[in-house]
Amino acid sequence: MGNKAETELDSIRLDKWLWAARFFKTRTLSQDNIELGRVKVNKARAKASKEVRVGDELEIFRGSERFIVIVKALSGKRGPAPVAATLYEETEESKFKREQIKEAAALIPVPGADHKGRPTKREGRKLREFQHNFNPTHDF
Repeated sequence: MGNKAETELDSIRLDKWLWAARFFKTRTLSQDNIELGRVKVNKARAKASKEVRVGDELEIFRGSERFIVIVKALSGKRGPAPVAATLYEETEESKFKREQIKEAAALIPVPGADHKGRPTKREGRKLREFQHNFNPTHDF
């Protein structure tokens, strides 16, 4: 098994491709996410050693984001983001759903997202007083 030139690749390990396409920062993170079932190849769960080919459909869950991409090119080298973006094409449905989720998140703020850092002394006293007086069994 000799070294093939990058242009001659007909398949590559899934974990290596995800890393090269910049979906995950390290190959270890790629492997961990694959093992946790957060990456599917052609709608089936896969192992990190699964060989991906041009034309395969990948479903990638990264945090709260979900990507559905079609593999357009293969690379085992991690390059700049613009080059990595040429390795795949995200489906229109995937883009649309991610935009919808992003817009919905903007309308509904996450509780505590506006709070910065530790509470002040005054806020701390109010919190302790509230916790001390809180009785969950009290009828309203």
